[in-house]
Amino acid sequence: MPQQDKEKCDMLNIQRQALARNIARQTEQNHRLETAVPGLVLVRYEAPTQPASCMYEPTICLVAQGAKRVMLGGEEYLYDANHYLISSVGLPVVANVVEASPEVPLLGMVLKLDMRMLAQMMVDSNLPVTRAAKSGRGMRVSEVCMPLLNAFQRLLDLHDHPQDIAVLSPLIHKEILYRLLLGEQGHYLRQIVAAGSHGFQIAQAIDWLKKNYVQPLKIDSLARQIGMSTSTFHLHFRAMTSMSPLQYQKWMRLHEARRLMFMEHLDATSAAFQVGYESPSQFSREYRRQFGTPPLRDIKGLISTQSDCSSGSHKTM
Repeated sequence: MPQQDKEKCDMLNIQRQALARNIARQTEQNHRLETAVPGLVLVRYEAPTQPASCMYEPTICLVAQGAKRVMLGGEEYLYDANHYLISSVGLPVVANVVEASPEVPLLGMVLKLDMRMLAQMMVDSNLPVTRAAKSGRGMRVSEVCMPLLNAFQRLLDLHDHPQDIAVLSPLIHKEILYRLLLGEQGHYLRQIVAAGSHGFQIAQAIDWLKKNYVQPLKIDSLARQIGMSTSTFHLHFRAMTSMSPLQYQKWMRLHEARRLMFMEHLDATSAAFQVGYESPSQFSREYRRQFGTPPLRDIKGLISTQSDCSSGSHKTM
């Protein structure tokens, strides 16, 4: 390895170790910490986990040590100390921790992406947008670089200096977005926030589905709403999410019903009606297909294990 590359690698390792120590200190008592910094969450896992369904919101996930695997459709995304993960839209996935132990826990940071700020930065920076014939996946993994690590370290440092958060947090968040726009995945992020692009249109559709999943889904109407033909809408939606709009809506309904039964103690029929099902028997069939067991048995199992992934309102990382 050339001397310059070795020095760069050594500096990255030093920065990464410092970040890991900081996260470890903050998460000794609480293995999932919503920090005082807006949008920033710290996570700690001391053992591998079983694959679990969860929703990855628009976020960047950075790991200081350990590793996690995410499955989107049939594609695997592995992020670790050398790679960060970006999710640009709300994506239903199956995820699990693959490297963690009490001695070397997974230590990570999750930052919610401000997509409006990202769009404004694109305009301010006059960055070009490359129009893609077909939308790509809404999730990517890239190699971690020193400027990004450094910015995350400074963002985390603000947790210990709450008086500085209001002024410095937006500036560092903006710096992180700028690094992402100029980085390996910059062209892909620009397609998501550039008005009129296919990525932007699908992001609008996903936002609508997340807010209106209880309502009957009329594909033609939603396609017109975002300015696409029905066939084009189906093509780009599946390309970005690995599922159809109807499958996306079903995922949202079933996981919200699971949350209602587990957290708010609703019975299966009440939960089914509340999330938009008209037939309890159809709900039960689709629930079993999604989770592998009928609603009542599933919720009893969740209550007995009290898994931190159990509520159905799963969170990134």
